[in-house]
Amino acid sequence: MYRFISIVFLAASLHLAPAWAYEEIPVSGGGTVLGTVTLEGQVPKPKGYNLTTLPDQIYCGRISDGQGWRLLQPFNVGPAGEFRDVVVYLEGVEKGKGFASTFRDPRIEARDCRFMPFTTIVREKENVVVVNMDPVMHDIQAYESSQLGARVLFNVPLPMNPQHPRDLKDRSDAALYHKHLAGDPMKQLVGMSKGRRVFVMQCGFHAYMESWGLAMDNPYYATTDTDGHFQITDIPPGSYKLVVWHPYIGGAREYPITIPPEGQAAVDVKIPAPVGRLYVNQMVDLPYTRFAITDEVQSQIVPTLIRQER
Repeated sequence: MYRFISIVFLAASLHLAPAWAYEEIPVSGGGTVLGTVTLEGQVPKPKGYNLTTLPDQIYCGRISDGQGWRLLQPFNVGPAGEFRDVVVYLEGVEKGKGFASTFRDPRIEARDCRFMPFTTIVREKENVVVVNMDPVMHDIQAYESSQLGARVLFNVPLPMNPQHPRDLKDRSDAALYHKHLAGDPMKQLVGMSKGRRVFVMQCGFHAYMESWGLAMDNPYYATTDTDGHFQITDIPPGSYKLVVWHPYIGGAREYPITIPPEGQAAVDVKIPAPVGRLYVNQMVDLPYTRFAITDEVQSQIVPTLIRQER
C-alpha cells in the first residue's frame, strides 16, 4: 500500500482547486475549443505483475503475456501517437453552463480484472459508482491526492453477482467463462479535502487494477477519444487556461487560450513521452523472478482473451 501511495503522490501534481464557487448561468454567444493530444516519442513500457503471486491467476490470466505476467499499460496510444483517455479542461471559468449538461455519476466497472475506464471525471460531494462484473471478488481502495499527499477516501469490498460460479480454478472452465453479471453497485461519495483534485482507485487483491479520476469544479472538460480528439462547447467568451492532465506525464500542462464570441479556438497538444523508469514494477525484457515458479504452474495461466505484448 505504501508503494501505491507514493505513486499517487508523484502522479498528482496539480494546482489546488480555486476557492470561489462556480455559478450556473445561461450562456450567450458561447464558443468552442477543440483539438488533439499526441504523445511524441516511444511509448513507455507497461507495469508488470507476476500472476502466480496474486489471487485468481487462472481467471485474471485470460489477459496476460503467455509467460505468467499481467501487464498494465497506463498510456493508451494509437499508431500515430493519438493519446487517448487524457483529461482536458478549462481553468478560470467562474460562471457558465450547468453541470447537468455534461456530468453524470461516473460508473467504473471491474471487468476481466480491469477497472474501466482508466481515467474518468468525478465531482466534489457527488457519488462514484463501482460495479463488479467479474466472477471473482475485488476490493476497492480509493485515495485522493495532491502535492499535499494522499488520503484514503474509502476501502470497501466489491461483491460479485451471486449467479456467477464460485470456483473457476480449472483452466478450461475459466477460459470458456465470459459472462459479465453485475454485482451490487457500490455507491461512494467523493469527499475531497484541502483542495485535492486527483481520485485514484486500486484493487486490494489485484494490484494491476487501477482507475484514475479528476475532480472538476466547472463543467468545461472532455476526455480524448480514440483519435486523441477533444471538444468543449458553450464556453463564455474570454481568456482561460486549457489544462491537459494524465496521471503519468509528470504533472498537468497549461496553455493560454482565448474563446471568441460564437467562435472556436483550436489547440493541438504534443506531449513528450516520459523516459526512464517510471514505476518500481516497470516491465523489463528479461524479468527477474525471485519466486519459485514451476513450468506446470505457469502453464495454467493461458491468455485466452487477450495475449498482451511487452
